[in-house]
Amino acid sequence: MPSQAVLRWFSSFAPHPLAVSWRERLRSCFGALLGIAATGASMHWLLGPQAQVPFLIAPMGASAVLLFGVPASPLAQPWSFIGGNLVAATLGVLAAMWVHDPIVAAALGLSAAICVMFALRCVHPPSGAVALTAVLGGPSIHALGLRFVLEPVALQSFVLLASAIVYHTLTGHRYPHVSRPSAQAAPGVSGITRADIEAIVRERGELIDVASDDLESLVHEAQLLAYARGFSELKCTDIMSQAAISVSSETTAAAAWRLLERHRIKALPVVDEARRVVGIVTRTDFVGRTAFGLRGPRGRRLSLWRDASEARRVDDLMTPNVRTVDADQSVAQLIPVFAHYGHHHIPVVDEGRRLIGMLTQSDLIGGLHRQTQTRQLRTA
Repeated sequence: MPSQAVLRWFSSFAPHPLAVSWRERLRSCFGALLGIAATGASMHWLLGPQAQVPFLIAPMGASAVLLFGVPASPLAQPWSFIGGNLVAATLGVLAAMWVHDPIVAAALGLSAAICVMFALRCVHPPSGAVALTAVLGGPSIHALGLRFVLEPVALQSFVLLASAIVYHTLTGHRYPHVSRPSAQAAPGVSGITRADIEAIVRERGELIDVASDDLESLVHEAQLLAYARGFSELKCTDIMSQAAISVSSETTAAAAWRLLERHRIKALPVVDEARRVVGIVTRTDFVGRTAFGLRGPRGRRLSLWRDASEARRVDDLMTPNVRTVDADQSVAQLIPVFAHYGHHHIPVVDEGRRLIGMLTQSDLIGGLHRQTQTRQLRTA
């Protein structure tokens, strides 16, 4: 019936559920507060209280929503933010100069800004408001002319971007957003490649506010999680490497590096006298930081600390508060840890947090593969 169709149409207006924790929401809100406050205060300090340039323009509020609320969005990345704002400001000012009718100028400036942002791959929705501000901002904005592009747009954009980078770094969040490598496809699960995803996106012919790398990663993680759910009886102890090589925090960094080289491994758990895990040191920790004249791959000499010696210890390099998993934890619960949080090596501990093994992505995939083969033999 038509009335049911109308009701379904209105029901589509209902908000979609947000899979965002309250902690993350509060973190975003506080970040926006600090970002806008820092931007306004910087403008006041740099330009002085008598400046004719507005300390804050309204589009910066919309940009703050993206930079602090949805920092993983392609529309919130630095190039989109800076490039979009500068393009929109320039075209908005030019439209206001060349077209006397404000409505026509606003329409032309906005449409031209969208066109150029698409061409330069710097689409940033709040930049549309920047173009309109250049046209409709009133005499004080018009008096600035092309200076409006630099002050306030460019200046405020760079300050807000710097605030976002610093805040996300201090709160342990990735920004600028760099897509993680997609999870390995599980044995027996049909693989969906990035090329497949990009082909579907191109066929839809519209901008989707998720990067292709992130879409690929989400699909593969979901595949692996669905596959592993059928192996809930498989525990970490069933697939871990039991002969885990470890070091103490007093071990010299040179000795730790030699262990990594000798055993051809990528990470060493750091344990105390009771074998409790207190950190982890990886090959990445040595790059650009070691100072022992050690040789890397193909004899390449690692970059050195000038004042270092054999006395430099592992606790100068290690990452403390390392993520661990319990020995009896289900393998299915490891998928988000490896895939979503970007871990590659996870120590396995007992009830006393003592090290009993090591898990890698290869161990996970290999364990699932062996379990699959065992099931196939049982059903054959």
